[in-house]
Amino acid sequence: MYRSHHCGELNATHIAQEVTLAGWVQKTRDKGFMIWADLRDRYGITQLIFDEQRTDAAVIQMAKSLGREFVVQVKGTVIERESKNPNMATGDIEILVNELTVLNEAQLPPFTIEDETDGGEDLRMKYRYLDIRRNPVKNALLFRHKVAMEVRKYLSDLDFCEVETPYLIKSTPEGARDFVVPSRMNEGQFYALPQSPQTFKQLLMVGGMDKYFQIVKCFRDEDLRADRQPEFTQIDCEMAFVEQEDILNVFEGLTRHLLKTLRGIDVAEFPRMTYDYAMKTYGNDKPDIRFEMKFGELNAVAQHKDFAVFNNAEMVVGIAVPGCAGYSRKEIDALIDWVKRPQIGALGMVYVKYEADGSLKSSVDKFYDQDDLKKWAEATGAKPGDLILVLSGAAHKTRTQLSALRMEMATRLGLRKPDEFAPLWVVDFPLLEWDEESGRYHAMHHPFTSPKPEDFELIATAPGKVRANAYDMVLNGNEIGGGSIRIHDKELQARMFELLGFTKEQAESQFGFLMNAFQFGAPPHGGLAFGLDRLVAILGGQETIRDFIAFPKNNSGRDVMIDAPSVIDNGQLEELHIRLA
Repeated sequence: MYRSHHCGELNATHIAQEVTLAGWVQKTRDKGFMIWADLRDRYGITQLIFDEQRTDAAVIQMAKSLGREFVVQVKGTVIERESKNPNMATGDIEILVNELTVLNEAQLPPFTIEDETDGGEDLRMKYRYLDIRRNPVKNALLFRHKVAMEVRKYLSDLDFCEVETPYLIKSTPEGARDFVVPSRMNEGQFYALPQSPQTFKQLLMVGGMDKYFQIVKCFRDEDLRADRQPEFTQIDCEMAFVEQEDILNVFEGLTRHLLKTLRGIDVAEFPRMTYDYAMKTYGNDKPDIRFEMKFGELNAVAQHKDFAVFNNAEMVVGIAVPGCAGYSRKEIDALIDWVKRPQIGALGMVYVKYEADGSLKSSVDKFYDQDDLKKWAEATGAKPGDLILVLSGAAHKTRTQLSALRMEMATRLGLRKPDEFAPLWVVDFPLLEWDEESGRYHAMHHPFTSPKPEDFELIATAPGKVRANAYDMVLNGNEIGGGSIRIHDKELQARMFELLGFTKEQAESQFGFLMNAFQFGAPPHGGLAFGLDRLVAILGGQETIRDFIAFPKNNSGRDVMIDAPSVIDNGQLEELHIRLA
């Protein structure tokens, strides 16, 4: 055997035992007559000692040549360590080495394999296999494993069955671009990689599987950012003979179980919030409710004065930032510059300082007196010592801008604490949203989402007012899961395709297989999909997902480690009947 123990398990109870260890050399310290080396594997670090009085001279000489990240095997005796290290699980002992075998030499790594490394992100992405040896990345991957195992156990105990669905499927419009795969055997035809197993899980319900789940790779060819990857993992679930309440109860229970098991946190019933309330109060449909700063609409108390900026705006809205009335003019100017950045796009910002003595001082004192500003304070919930920040303009755009400002202020004030968890359900989304460019409706979720039963009559008269039987789970300002009750009636599904601008021929071509299945007794069904990458990152106390993915892509969708995507040779293109433009 290469090892009798791993590098994280030996302690004082093993003293005097003969052991064999294998791993990577973390570092060495040569005192001439004595050499220490730290040996590392996935489980921890054990200190090795080579003593010229007790260790063979040839072994001492070999130990002097060890470099960082050499792969070695050692045999020796567990002895008590003179200078104990209480910060190490193995800090009470060390191994007096009597045999040393170098299994593989290593070049000096391009960055230090330490918790606090000197390697930048781009460099570590290029040498990801070295980065994985670092505790932060290694522990993130181990944490992901624990989450996945708990999910499988919880759902299996509720009689869910894990079923694999195909990766080579038909290209269907689901809201993002498909990755397509040419078929050599079917000239001129293409598979698509699934954006989700949506139609397959519905077909499994038609097939009578009743409760399905799958931890599955999904693919979307879209622009990326820190929390997006072109390939990502979903906890995909579907249930038959259920209503919305059944699904919310099951997956609220799963989330509560994960928080308790993995973080030791008990969470009461999740609050529920309508989409309209979330947009009006927080400016987005995934609000972070770990802190306040709710929106206060100011049109009624800020317009009809002599301030044209507000008078000409569709929306005037503000937030009260707690305890920031003491901000200097320099600090406020920096905030104004922040909201003017192209990423936010505001033209400016008005502020009001609510002083401790109850007086109010604003950047628009010329137009508003103390009574006016007190109404602003009431509308935003401001208290003495707070700073009121106000934006104005087109309603949707202004809410989006203020939402970004709210999150930025919470970050600056340390209100977004990674060890606090505030989940909620957002419900009653619009079924459809109007797209000015194409001049037609698009599905806010996807074409298979059922309308709320009480809104069925509005489909013919006011489709824009129809609410979806859909729901999102939000955790700390991130959408971690979403789903809906599906349409299971062929006629209603055909009407939905018609609303979305599909001709009968297009609907048949794209989704005929699903419509045909509905003719053979489709049960009422619905489901939910969690984004596993994001869920794991948030449970792990992080905002971004890359460290919780073994081999992530960068913001350009490239794997810089293996240099993909890459060109393929002309012979392969000819086999696939493809000519590049």
